[in-house]
Amino acid sequence: MQHGRSASISAGRPCAFKEADRAFLDYSHVVAVRIVETANPTETESLGAELAARLSGGDVVLLRGELGSGKTTLVRGAARALGVEGPVTSPTFSIGHRYRGRDITVSHLDLYRLQGLGEEDPGLLADHIGPDRIAFVEWPESGAGELEQARVHITLSHAGEDRRRVEVREE
Repeated sequence: MQHGRSASISAGRPCAFKEADRAFLDYSHVVAVRIVETANPTETESLGAELAARLSGGDVVLLRGELGSGKTTLVRGAARALGVEGPVTSPTFSIGHRYRGRDITVSHLDLYRLQGLGEEDPGLLADHIGPDRIAFVEWPESGAGELEQARVHITLSHAGEDRRRVEVREE
């Protein structure tokens, strides 16, 4: 893995980001941004495992990226690190999967096919998000209002062949 720029920002301190990078930052709390380029799916899974070590019950991780950019691959790496042993697959056609890890339930949601949560069962997210779970949500735009508690935001993009550019923003 090639490690890119990384920074932490807290209220009142200047930062070294370009002006365009500042648009999404909230200066009322600490935000850490890390950009990594992975060379292949194995490295993307390893990055997911590394991220999992910093997660705990109640955490919600939002994943954005084009189709095939590695969102499920990253979730698979995190799930393995959290003790999930069975297959970890994309929940595109079922909306969500729950997996039993060592000491926690790992939820994996894919909201790609939803136009929003207004017409869905109110308990849809409640079954997957909670203090005894770590939830990974692909295509979170459909659940924007209900996912405000997300602590980690990840954007994956194609960087040529099997390489991926991964931006991780932790609050």
